[in-house]
Amino acid sequence: MGEAGDVRLPRASFPLENVVDHGHRARLWWEVGIVLGLSLGQSAVYSIFTIVQRLAAPTPLKDQSAQLNPSQSSTQWVDFTYQVLDIGFSLMAVALAVYLLWQPTRSGFRRIGLDWTRPWRDLGGGALLVAVIGVPGLALYAVGRAIGITVDVQASPLDQYWWTVPVLLLSAVRAALQEEIIMIGYLFTRLRQLGWNSWWVIVASALVRGSYHLYQGIGPFFGNAAMGIVFGWCYRRWGRTAPLVVAHSLLDIVSFVGYPLAVALWPGVFGPSK
Repeated sequence: MGEAGDVRLPRASFPLENVVDHGHRARLWWEVGIVLGLSLGQSAVYSIFTIVQRLAAPTPLKDQSAQLNPSQSSTQWVDFTYQVLDIGFSLMAVALAVYLLWQPTRSGFRRIGLDWTRPWRDLGGGALLVAVIGVPGLALYAVGRAIGITVDVQASPLDQYWWTVPVLLLSAVRAALQEEIIMIGYLFTRLRQLGWNSWWVIVASALVRGSYHLYQGIGPFFGNAAMGIVFGWCYRRWGRTAPLVVAHSLLDIVSFVGYPLAVALWPGVFGPSK
């Protein structure tokens, strides 16, 4: 079978990082705290606060809703500008993480395996992850809605403006880059340098990943934490974030663009509670 059909990525194991000495550990912890505080750690804190509010509200979780990629303005050009600016500025934390990982002889992208050295294998590995995670994730959401631990997640309508779908596609790629570069590539590198065991790193990253999805309810926390463990294991085995970015982009494209179609086809499962 040719390379294009071979989805078995080489077992590179967890990228090896030298453990820093005691004098540099405090600096690294501050760096990790700042990067997370500017990005997904901040989102996790807000999500935890949101789920506390939701659980304290008189309305059950299953009757509450959360909107993905909401409109920023009723004026079309203003909404478009806000959406594009939000995507661009969100990627600044990603750029910071890559910059901090840069080395004199190796770029930050090469260090975390986000390059073009193995494009077909990365695409194949990403597609495989979508198949493994996509259907169970959809089923978990449906079960969570049925037992009342997941809110009604509302996707943006696809026919709002001519640019809605392209911006949703960009938002999906933005989310993939944010989560896989920061939560996998950057965080795994730094925690390994701090002497953490690889499985402790995987579990810690997965718990943070689940935490910033808590605004959607309890079910998405467990679903995304499980996804984080699978992605972390894959990074430990493959040493590359590229297939993870591919998989996450495809999953979010289905969520952002395909979800409105699922609501139309199966309103009893994916639509709001009566």
